[in-house]
Amino acid sequence: MSIESSIGYSFRQSRLLEEALTHPSCSETKNGVPFNYQRLEFLGDSVLGLIIAELLFQLYPKEAEGSLAKRHAALVCSQSLASVARILGLGEYIRMAMSEQNGGGRDNSSNLEDGCEALIGALYLDGGLKVAEEFILKHWEALARSVGEPPKDAKTTLQEWAQGRGFKLPTYSVVETTGPAHAPEFTIEVSVESGQSAVAKAASKRQAEQLAAKMLLEQINE
Repeated sequence: MSIESSIGYSFRQSRLLEEALTHPSCSETKNGVPFNYQRLEFLGDSVLGLIIAELLFQLYPKEAEGSLAKRHAALVCSQSLASVARILGLGEYIRMAMSEQNGGGRDNSSNLEDGCEALIGALYLDGGLKVAEEFILKHWEALARSVGEPPKDAKTTLQEWAQGRGFKLPTYSVVETTGPAHAPEFTIEVSVESGQSAVAKAASKRQAEQLAAKMLLEQINE
């Protein structure tokens, strides 16, 4: 079974699918541009964000912006993307170096998250917004409908804590990026106007920001 069978779509531009399934550890350079899924991942993140935003806007016509934002954050988070990727068996189709594969790369949540966003970006470029939307709604609409109250992630909770005290929004900054290009680790620091801060490290900036926010909330609540 191919990934095209799994997603129910046949690509007209096979190179787009190949690019979406190429891990940075197998990156080549085409016309001076690295040939791996990172550029498509960047695009797919925005396409996913747009479709989910419109879906929530239609599903919850009486909810304020803040509640919609909480729902949106939960639906586009790392865990949701990795979960969809596992349902598709996406990890089995990603081309990666043997060292990455031997290190558990095919079930690495960060790789699956990135690959899923890249696949969305490729679908958008190959078939247009309608094709990308059909894929996203198939895998996210039921989840969007199933959550009763708007969920709160750590970043949202920390933001509300700061706003409730009249502080500026929390600030997130990259302290350092370590590791090889195909498997970086990001160290993120979050700070609030009261002077408190926390630092966390993860395989993606998004995950590191959430971990740092969670650590700072724990520190605040001690």
